[in-house]
Amino acid sequence: MHPEDLVRDHTIYACVMGSRAFGLATDGSDTDRRGVFLAPTPLFWRFEKPPTHVEGPAEEQFSWELERFCELALRANPNILECLHSPLVEHLDDTGRELLSLRGAFLSRKVYDSFTRYALGQRKKLDADVRTHGAPRWKHAMHLLRLLMSARDLLRTGDLRIDVGDRREPLLAVKRGEVSWPEVESWMVRLAAETEEAGHRTPLPPEPDRRRVEDFLIRVRRASACQPDAHHEVVQGVVGGGGVGQH
Repeated sequence: MHPEDLVRDHTIYACVMGSRAFGLATDGSDTDRRGVFLAPTPLFWRFEKPPTHVEGPAEEQFSWELERFCELALRANPNILECLHSPLVEHLDDTGRELLSLRGAFLSRKVYDSFTRYALGQRKKLDADVRTHGAPRWKHAMHLLRLLMSARDLLRTGDLRIDVGDRREPLLAVKRGEVSWPEVESWMVRLAAETEEAGHRTPLPPEPDRRRVEDFLIRVRRASACQPDAHHEVVQGVVGGGGVGQH
């Protein structure tokens, strides 16, 4: 079985991410597709394991094997948590529905560190652009503002919403370069401070519910092993691992 066949035949959840999911799409926006596939359990019985992620088969498409996806979500990886909350779901089976029902189990106070660490990395890139070119890449500045808003609101409410709603126009003005860098910089500093304050009073639990997630993973692995075609899958095997290190 080729890695892309895992995406085609065993996807449990697929959604659209990026600007379209964030409510920031314009006429030229790409359609970024993300998904989760469940590799048949017998494929893990071989020395050569199934891939943890696969790039493709479509353009701008990237999928994770369920276990890797859950590991990253438990670490509060911003990209993964946002993927779980996309308003644009393209495919969902019963296992995918159960995964989405666990969204709350992945959320914890770890989001403060993970989102802040990611934001700091993006901020350093923007600062480097300003030093080198006199201006940041405005699209990246817009997305950093959006991320900071999302982190602040998540910590305040315990609920992750990724559509920017009525903040669309101010954010798109940043993307168009209509807001000066000092103003954008001031906005970022204010959001970072609000995020830190929210982190001190957040209703989120200290740790994610790892046991609940692991119970889910064990159940779906066991069910997969009992499928009538399970042994056929392991005989066919898997060729290599697709994708590159987006996690």
